[in-house]
Amino acid sequence: MMPPAPVAAALVAFAAYVVVQRFAELAISARNGRRLAAQGACFRSDDGFRFIVVLHVLFPLALIAEVTLLGARPGPAWPGWLGLWLGAQVLRLAAVRALGPRWHVRVVTLPGVAPVRHGPYRLLRHPNYVAVVVEFVASAMLFGAWRTMIAISLLNAVALARRIRVENEAVYG
Repeated sequence: MMPPAPVAAALVAFAAYVVVQRFAELAISARNGRRLAAQGACFRSDDGFRFIVVLHVLFPLALIAEVTLLGARPGPAWPGWLGLWLGAQVLRLAAVRALGPRWHVRVVTLPGVAPVRHGPYRLLRHPNYVAVVVEFVASAMLFGAWRTMIAISLLNAVALARRIRVENEAVYG
């Protein structure tokens, strides 16, 4: 079941954006990782990163499948979902900017360096994770993909429960 042309075009553009964004984040993380390692950073290997990678690969595939195979379509609230998704992007960028060269896709700490407490970190302990939660919900619902939203949100809750526990332990003791 092929979606109407405007939905198909939006889906292709959205999926392409997500893929480019994730690869850009990995490139930034790799650059920052080299700098952090040179400064004596500690990288946690038990942070559930592999599961998070699988989740972030699965999401656009599930979204595309639900729209093309199950006929999910945007509902009348799509402008609100788009606005919420855009807000999540702003929060994500603010979190990355606040961490600057300390931002990494893994849990990383620099011994003797205090946690960041400016930008969105003044109000939230984990703003990037809040952004990801909102992003998954809003972008799936933008296309009416409620099955994807439920499945990915549940998997993300499992991933973040582990990740946040490890990060809190590493950063806040």
